[in-house]
Amino acid sequence: MSGLIDEVLVGLVLAISLVYAIFSLGPRTLRRRLLAAAAAPLLRLPGLRGLARRLQTATATAKGSCGGCGDCGSSAPAQTTSASGAAPAAEISVSVAAIGKRRRGKGAAQPD
Repeated sequence: MSGLIDEVLVGLVLAISLVYAIFSLGPRTLRRRLLAAAAAPLLRLPGLRGLARRLQTATATAKGSCGGCGDCGSSAPAQTTSASGAAPAAEISVSVAAIGKRRRGKGAAQPD
């Protein structure tokens, strides 16, 4: 009997890990569908309606395919500004004179 319980527990743990892997690594649309499918039967049970409402809320707030804002490219990208309030330049240039040379000290490795 103990062997049967062990096998059932190992099978249960494997099933839970498989569901977790699919849920976290799978497509985000799958996550939304799984949450909706889990919430539907829980709405019928009187003691678990609060849990079903939380699952429905998670379904509504699940991110888009990229995991970003959920806009899916319907708006223009946001323009970030620097600390001074000006828009950042398209390219950053650093003069060669401003780049310091590495100092070779006693602890620095010498090339052969």
